[in-house]
Amino acid sequence: MKPRLAKPNLPMPLTIRSRQKTHPADPWLLRRLAKWALAETEPGQVVEPGAHELGVYLVGPQEMTKVNWEYLRHVGATDVITFDYGKSGGVPRPGPILGDIFICPAVAEEFAQKFKTSWEDEVARYLIHGILHLRGYDDSKPELRRMMKRKENHLIKLASKRFPLSQLARATKTVGG
Repeated sequence: MKPRLAKPNLPMPLTIRSRQKTHPADPWLLRRLAKWALAETEPGQVVEPGAHELGVYLVGPQEMTKVNWEYLRHVGATDVITFDYGKSGGVPRPGPILGDIFICPAVAEEFAQKFKTSWEDEVARYLIHGILHLRGYDDSKPELRRMMKRKENHLIKLASKRFPLSQLARATKTVGG
């Protein structure tokens, strides 16, 4: 995907959009969760939420399969794919992030059954997982995966105390700004 560059000195958007109909989700709750996760993962400095440019897209299995093949050359749908258009850096990477997170709620439901949780909890986990990738975390090697998973588990535990994740299932609409 091509980077989506914002104009200098203008606030960058946080967009939550559902492009699937089988799992309606509350875009406002997802937006609040994303803003919170961005702030929680910011290492040591305050970055205004408007400094980020993040697109979060809930997609169906067919679109996820297409994205997975087109950009990663992997067959089939997957739970979450993150596109990082920002500068590389350490872990956690400081400063504004620039990226897109594609989440497939239908796959989330499959994993929810396996892990005895809900698709809403899985979608929240995938959002946090994607933001961690945008902060420079990597899960390509066992040691890095363990470090990322610990951070992800910590954040999902905090998020579940702060947000009514079970209420994520709601009406679908686009939220931007």
